[in-house]
Amino acid sequence: MEWIIRIFGEGKDLNALQMSSRGIVMFFIALVIIRISGRRSFGIRTPLDNIITISLGAVMSRAIVGASDFVPVVVCCFVIVLLHRLFGWLIVKNRKFSRFVEGDKILIYDKGKFISENMGKGLVCQEDIMQGVRKSALTEDMEGIDKIYMERNGEISAIRKNK
Repeated sequence: MEWIIRIFGEGKDLNALQMSSRGIVMFFIALVIIRISGRRSFGIRTPLDNIITISLGAVMSRAIVGASDFVPVVVCCFVIVLLHRLFGWLIVKNRKFSRFVEGDKILIYDKGKFISENMGKGLVCQEDIMQGVRKSALTEDMEGIDKIYMERNGEISAIRKNK
């Protein structure tokens, strides 16, 4: 037991070896937690997914620097991940819950016109939209664009006109 305290330390007064040892262990725990959480957590990047990223980072850091006891931090991380999986499952199974948590796409351009009211809802200006058009449709020519949406994750996607 003495060697564990020497390597991982106790409380907040940790030396570089102890903090590094905690960091290594938390790295592997984070890897397991992320695998449990699934690809969605760090892939889709909706507000729900950002919450897990921020929360896990904040909670895990407490274990590394010794601000909180190690085991409760790990348990808390698993609870956050399981809650995220539950929400992900509910989003897949229940459209109303999905809309409540993640919102809906917003139509911000249609039939050659920007929709100012919806741009306000999405908090985007015309240049933000054009950036999204350049990225998603690989063009600046609005003549070839039918609709533009702000997606649930905040990205802007453009639908080309049928030729």
